[in-house]
Amino acid sequence: MKSFVGKALRWEWRDAVVDLTLDREPANEIGTILLGELEQFAAAMKTFEAETAVCIIASAQKRGFSAGADLRELYRGAIALPEKERNAGVRDFVERCHRVANAIDAAPFVTIAAVHGVCFGGGLELALTCDIIVADKMARFAFPELRLGLIPGFGGIPRLKRDLGNGFVRDLLFTGRSVNAARAQAAGLVAQLAGEGEALKVARATAAQITKFDSTTRATAKKFLKPIPYAELKEEIVLFCQLFERPAVLAALKKFVESTDAMPYLP
Repeated sequence: MKSFVGKALRWEWRDAVVDLTLDREPANEIGTILLGELEQFAAAMKTFEAETAVCIIASAQKRGFSAGADLRELYRGAIALPEKERNAGVRDFVERCHRVANAIDAAPFVTIAAVHGVCFGGGLELALTCDIIVADKMARFAFPELRLGLIPGFGGIPRLKRDLGNGFVRDLLFTGRSVNAARAQAAGLVAQLAGEGEALKVARATAAQITKFDSTTRATAKKFLKPIPYAELKEEIVLFCQLFERPAVLAALKKFVESTDAMPYLP
């Protein structure tokens, strides 16, 4: 399936490039609808991966690439379950997220995240599955999970450690503060810095260059350059679920859900 239009995203294949566009109001929060359609994309990749050179992941939402997990849905889903079943429900959701992330990470074609606005939590974790991050100069990146009593749960820590120095990783994680695109580029998170509103244009120009090269060589180079830390990813799932069991986490999620801030996900 080379094209798809869903409730939360769409994709279209053209001339060896797939445009995957996130489009879920208000800020592409990753809940059951967006995750389900990402799963559809991951399954569909097998049908066109042999003739694909690049996949560009971008957002049609003005506020940014993605604000992360849909915490309201996560909280309401958790409290709706009997306490004994809560951990299993959360684990199932997190494991589904990991399967999608691993599929995108391991794709034989090159993946580019074209980022603008907020790229927080699970949104940053999705961007980290990509080979190249192109960022609008106004983009901001953060892992605010510690303020909820959690760690990133969709593969963020192992992938960030794979790509960057530990000093930057620890600062991003332990402070929960956002960093701007210029600092993210200086740390090596962002490969290319674009003007405001220009990230997708730059990503497409980059894709045009990538399509010139041999697909077998490209896939071989990617596999060699970018090993997937499967053991650490599995450990992250365990740690996330252990932390989620604590009453303090549900209390923090409840506070978030009841917030009247226009954008409560901002660190």
